[in-house]
Amino acid sequence: MMALPAESSWGFVVLMGLLGSLGALLPAAVVLFIPDGWRHRVMPYLLSYATGTMLATAIIGLIPEALEHIPIYEVGIAILAGLVLFFVLEWTVIWRHSHGDLPEDHHHPHGHGHEHGMEKKTGMLILIGDAVHNMADGVAIGAACVASPGLGLVTTLAVLGHEVPQELSDFTILLSSGFSRWKAFFWNTLSGMGTLVGVVAAYGGLGYAEAIVPYALSVAAASFLYIGLADLVPGLHGRIGAAKGVWQFAMMIAGMMTIAMLTMLPH
Repeated sequence: MMALPAESSWGFVVLMGLLGSLGALLPAAVVLFIPDGWRHRVMPYLLSYATGTMLATAIIGLIPEALEHIPIYEVGIAILAGLVLFFVLEWTVIWRHSHGDLPEDHHHPHGHGHEHGMEKKTGMLILIGDAVHNMADGVAIGAACVASPGLGLVTTLAVLGHEVPQELSDFTILLSSGFSRWKAFFWNTLSGMGTLVGVVAAYGGLGYAEAIVPYALSVAAASFLYIGLADLVPGLHGRIGAAKGVWQFAMMIAGMMTIAMLTMLPH
């Protein structure tokens, strides 16, 4: 077994940052290689699982973590601000779609074009929210590396534990939103690099980095709640018949339980 260095160095810190980002992305990217026909059949169940992981990550992961560092009313204000922010972002994307993409979709029925636009902006909002979450994770890793390499490694592994199912959910939602496999991989990888940015900022002595983490966690929680409740849950109702709804519900609960178990890990 490789021995850890006595003190953290820039090389070790960057390695932890890459492990925290790419280490979660690469296992989750397996969903990209599922054959199209089979993936379309299981997509409603994957989206149900994704919805469960997003809601649970926000409510039992990010919000309690933020509450450990700042008062409850500040968390509440940050969540409310995040909800408003994502409402404005969603409105902006829908407005741009309805004005800029009409020539492309003019041959489609109005309902289909509207549904496609709603799905596309869901993928874009996912990327923004996940980038904020990843940067907060990176700051946590960087701060732990300042304390000791061992704590840095443990924190990185804890981040990996909850990020793998989260990235699996992100890939599923991006594919469902109309992203191609490689566009989904490229943009999700770019979003995942937020972890490395956070690590470098925290370890580099950016004094404000650690202070803004609870607020970033609250905004990330708001993004997951908004996307899960406003976009994913309504979309799931019409994807499969009522007879299969029990399995859809079971997958959502499974997603919640996955995150619940992972939050019990030390971090």
